[in-house]
This record gives sequence, structure tokens and C-alpha cells, in this order.
Amino acid sequence: MSRISVRGFAVASATAVTTVGAVVGVASGSEQQGSADSVEATAADSTILADIPTGQNVQAQTASLTQQADTQSAAAASDAKKSAEAAARKQAAKDAQAKKDAADEKAKKEAEEKAKKEHEEKEKETSRSGGHDDVSNLSVKGSYTVAEVKAMAQQIVPADQFQCFSNIVNHESTWNYKAVNASSGAYGLVQALPGSKMSSVGADWQTNPATQIKWGLSYMNTTYHSPCGAWAFWQANNYY
Repeated sequence: MSRISVRGFAVASATAVTTVGAVVGVASGSEQQGSADSVEATAADSTILADIPTGQNVQAQTASLTQQADTQSAAAASDAKKSAEAAARKQAAKDAQAKKDAADEKAKKEAEEKAKKEHEEKEKETSRSGGHDDVSNLSVKGSYTVAEVKAMAQQIVPADQFQCFSNIVNHESTWNYKAVNASSGAYGLVQALPGSKMSSVGADWQTNPATQIKWGLSYMNTTYHSPCGAWAFWQANNYY
């Protein structure tokens, strides 16, 4: 609303009253003069009341409230944005950690599988090359009993292949590391033919059961893949 100006309206009204009095005639000049003065005074008072900018106060208050609402809305939007950004950063960090953990777990499993595979390959290679080579605790003697020779074999031949190896040796030489085949000249525990073949493992092949066992195991692995493979062939053919 626009501010209403009453001053001009009051003055115009007082002038109109004075004009009417002049036409009709002034019966009592002082009384009518007093009335005119009173009207002007009243008009002046009305002007003072009308100067109060009531409409502007309402507009100012409304504008202030609107500004406050806009400010609060902007602040709320800013807070919401900050919260969303913080949540996004937190989720990103969580996702990154999860990916890292997954990658670490995958690398760990791959390392374990690789180590396992290498161990299995090493075991196979050991078996192919003659089993467990560590027989340093076997002292070299002038002669060995059957029990001592079997103990050597148990240290050299893989446990899952020992029985098959033992079956062959038992049939070939009855665990006599100095056994000689009168017909062919085959020699030793596994009846190598000729016996000198075992020199590829050690020069003491004629007197050391450990040397004969290692050569025999290597021969079985190379020719029949394992002592059990050799034993299967022996059962079918009575030789290997």
C-alpha cells in the first residue's frame, strides 16, 4: 500500500467550508472564524497521523522475514551439500579399502597356490631324481644288515612308493646289496644290468646300499614314472 497524504484533503475541506460561510453570510464572525481555525487544526493533526508509514513497516518486516527464510534455506542447502560430500568421501574410502583388501586376499591366495605348486613340482623332481637325497646320517660301513638297508631305503624312497619299491627289491635280491645274477651278471639290490650303470650315482655302487637305492629309484621313475608303476609292470612280466 502507498502512504496516504491527508494534508491536502484537510486544507481543501477547510477552504470549502469557508467559502460556504461567505456565501450564506457570517452571522457571527468570531464564532465562524473559530470553527475554521478548528478545522484547520484538525486537518493539521490528521496530517501528522497520516505521516506514519504503516505500509512501509509491513513491507520492511515482510522483506526481512523473506530474507531470513532465504538465508536459512541457503544454509540448509549448504549443510545438506556438505553432508552429501562427506558421505560420498566416506563411501569412496570404504570402497577403496574393500578393493585393496580384495586385491591383497587375491595376491595372498595366488602366492599360496604358487608356493604349493612349486612344492609339488619339487617333490616330483625329487622323486624323479632319486627321492630324498639327504642320507648324510647314514654312515659308510664295511657291511650292512637287511634291516639297515631297509632303513636306508625308507629314508630315500617316498613313503607312498616304498612298499612297491620294497616288493621289487625283495623279488630281485631279497635285500642283498651284493647279490649277483649268475646268468646275466645283474648286480645289487635292484639287479642293475650291468651293475656299472649305478656308477652314475656313485663310485661306491658295489659296496654302498644307499647308492644302489638312489639309482634304482631314479630308474623306476624314469622308466615307469614311479616304483608302483614299475611294480605293476613286474607283476605282469616278472621283470622290469
